[in-house]
Amino acid sequence: MTTATSRERQERYRSFAAFYPFYLTEHVNPVSRRLHVVGTTLVVVCLAMGALRDWRFFLAAPLVGYGFAWVGHFVFEKNRPATFKHPLYSLMGDFRLWFETLTGRRKF
Repeated sequence: MTTATSRERQERYRSFAAFYPFYLTEHVNPVSRRLHVVGTTLVVVCLAMGALRDWRFFLAAPLVGYGFAWVGHFVFEKNRPATFKHPLYSLMGDFRLWFETLTGRRKF
């Protein structure tokens, strides 16, 4: 039996429900997960500040979010972010991981 490569597995996802288990396997390093949670939290803060204070915070949101997440991938996970193949599912995964961490379903 041959094992599918990471790239082959990524290309098969037709739903977020199918993608999310793969997303979790790409975020096993606790430092990487923490960086994702911190980055997503800062994205939420930037969006709120953009709405309440200054529109330029909207420009900062993706830079902050991806900055933290990509450090997690390249430095700690040693893998390529799924954002490049599945940008929407990856973003959804970031927010689901964030929500699960905030609600105690996932360990910080």
